[in-house]
Amino acid sequence: MKVTIGIPVYNCEAWIRESIASALAQSWPLKEVVVVDDGSDDRTSAICAEFGQQIRYTRQDRRGGNAARNQILRMASGDWIQYLDADDYLLPDKIQNQLETLPAEAIDLILSPTITETWRNGSTISRTTQEFNSPLDWYRAWFEWEFPQTGACLWRTQFLQAIAGWNEQLTCNQDYELYLRALQAEARIHYVGKPGAVYRLWSDGTVSRKDKTAVILQRTALIKQFLRWLEMKGRANPDRRRAAAITCFESARTLATQDLAVATRYYLDRKREGLIEMAGAAAPGRYRLMVSLLGFRAAEQIAAWTRKRASAAS
Repeated sequence: MKVTIGIPVYNCEAWIRESIASALAQSWPLKEVVVVDDGSDDRTSAICAEFGQQIRYTRQDRRGGNAARNQILRMASGDWIQYLDADDYLLPDKIQNQLETLPAEAIDLILSPTITETWRNGSTISRTTQEFNSPLDWYRAWFEWEFPQTGACLWRTQFLQAIAGWNEQLTCNQDYELYLRALQAEARIHYVGKPGAVYRLWSDGTVSRKDKTAVILQRTALIKQFLRWLEMKGRANPDRRRAAAITCFESARTLATQDLAVATRYYLDRKREGLIEMAGAAAPGRYRLMVSLLGFRAAEQIAAWTRKRASAAS
């Protein structure tokens, strides 16, 4: 089985060399590395040129990350596709660990835990490995926003082509929208517990970290879309609905740190839809009591005051 390792890149001169090197260092022997440059104007293209014929490099006008990922899909000659963001990297045996454990039946998508590195001032300050609930329920994991980061997956090329690849109209939640369509297409998923993809958190400039309101509103639209589909299929069991409601509650709390008026409307709208459940780390007992006595808006005002006071004291 041949694997295409596809790297979309835009202005990533600080990391692209390590990303490509980690792709070339994969112990799986039958592979190709495809790099699609989405109109970089820094030293990215010059760094890619250093690898010569070891990679297939192409450049396109600036069209966005999903357009670059779809170009990789068009160029791929592998049976499987490993996407790798240009600021992330793979451990040497990542692909081999996943492919060597394939069962006899056909599989469309292989998933493994993600290793997350958090960076500050040019160095790693923490490294954590993703953990999944047991037993695995990929529908619930989707609602909990716990699917692995893009690099932790292997996609069967034909399956990804069959579901039309990445949605180029989206600027955030791109991977979760793709996962949603994969689940709706009844993707046959294989789980490998050994992690091999490293996701770097080093910048606050990405859309998902810069515009949290847009991310949450689009995420909620996807949640509602997926719930409707599960209900139509008779698969929207209480555990999955509860996971969706907890995620919406957590989203309301995040929105409150951005715009309390927007967050209050969001909370009330989701509550009317039965999509609010106060549970988990975002719902300590004192907070739940405040909401029951004073309402969401007042509880968030008190929570903001408490945070501000704690920050001033430190």
